[in-house]
Amino acid sequence: MSQKICKTRSWEKIGMLVVLCACWQAYGQTSTRYPKMAAIDQYMMERNAEITLARSAAPESISRDADVFVLGPHGYENAVKGKNGFACAVLRSWTAGPENTDFWNPKLRGPICFNAPAARSYWPLMSERTEWVLQGMSKEQLFEKIKSSFDKKGLPTLAPGSMSYMMSRDQYLGDAGGRWHPHLMFFVPETSDTSWGGGLPNSPVLVAQDPDDHLTVFMIPVDKWSDGKAEHSDNSSAGDSHKN
Repeated sequence: MSQKICKTRSWEKIGMLVVLCACWQAYGQTSTRYPKMAAIDQYMMERNAEITLARSAAPESISRDADVFVLGPHGYENAVKGKNGFACAVLRSWTAGPENTDFWNPKLRGPICFNAPAARSYWPLMSERTEWVLQGMSKEQLFEKIKSSFDKKGLPTLAPGSMSYMMSRDQYLGDAGGRWHPHLMFFVPETSDTSWGGGLPNSPVLVAQDPDDHLTVFMIPVDKWSDGKAEHSDNSSAGDSHKN
């Protein structure tokens, strides 16, 4: 994927994730098969499998001591208590932007591990968004609720130094490409693309603007999956998303 393509596809057309994640921008434009939320059980995973998938977002040296959250019928539940301040989870499709045509895709899985500042200040937003969805909110109601909560200062202020790992080879970020490059994401209050040199020629820094969550997300692809294997040594990598 070229930096130009990644830059010109705005966050609202996808952001993990992250939130879901900003990297989902690349996959949100080819499917119109998900006009509404599917049955809740289609978004669920077997508990131990979800723990394993969540931990695969970061190297084992990080994720083994992290809190791990799994999706339950009413929201995310703390399945494993950690001790290093990190929080790992598997994000679902509704953490994308409102214009993402995969917004309700029950197949999407975004393993992510937040560092301690992001676990305190950004993860609660993703978790609360999930609770609102599982309460039955429509997409329109969800984003109105997010806007209202920010206006009333009812959501945590983003902590300095917030970032996350998305290095799982088993991520599924959309029907058009499956998984993207292993990468790191850095969350900052809204700022210009170029404040980190993002999107400039030959810069390794990619950018997604997230106006709904009042964030700019800077993404830096890395060359290895969380298990230490080189990305391009895996011939099953997601097709065109790996062609630069």
